[in-house]
Amino acid sequence: MPLVLLVDDDPTVRGAIAHTLTDLGHAVRAVGSAMEALQEITNNPPDLVILDLGLPDLDGADALRMLRTICDVPVIVATGRRGELDIIRLLNAGADDYVVKPFSTAHLAARVTAVLRRHRPAAPQQSSEPMRVGGLCVDPSRRSITLDGETLKLTRKEYELLAYLAGRAGQVVTRKELVTEVWRAPYAGFEKTLDVHISWLRRKLGETAAQPRLLHAVRGVGIMLADHS
Repeated sequence: MPLVLLVDDDPTVRGAIAHTLTDLGHAVRAVGSAMEALQEITNNPPDLVILDLGLPDLDGADALRMLRTICDVPVIVATGRRGELDIIRLLNAGADDYVVKPFSTAHLAARVTAVLRRHRPAAPQQSSEPMRVGGLCVDPSRRSITLDGETLKLTRKEYELLAYLAGRAGQVVTRKELVTEVWRAPYAGFEKTLDVHISWLRRKLGETAAQPRLLHAVRGVGIMLADHS
């Protein structure tokens, strides 16, 4: 039974959402502040967090960034911010999905189901042997990735994305394939999520889109992992 942590300072909203999610078979814990949420996540990590951004003790975006220093549990943010730049900032801060207020409990429940489905572990690699691309080494048996002998600190999806590309090193993998295989979601609507994760990986690999070392974008097609140094 998936455990959902609901973070909202409005008791009426918490009650309505908790009731809906419980009816769907989820276990729900509800708290009213960011600090309570961080404590809950530290002591008993949930399978998913629903985070309202209008919290009384801490801005929700700041809470999201703090949460990401603790774990990579999927997070759905509830926000009144509708602008594209605001949404991009939330995704950059670590959100997996978002709902814009006002929203129905049924809409949120559908988002929860979709995010939990997408965050099932990706299909295992065909081989458990380490895969090497230049100075990059992906070890599926340890779920670890090193670059020039240094271990990279990656989130679960960052690891799965890079490992998927490593299993197809030297091949151009379409953006649609990356979304459908790594996120297990339809491509439409996930373009920005993929772009954000590629950007995070570039930063951790010490490269940029203008000066790629390992992640090479093929315009209009996809991404290729290769060492062209």
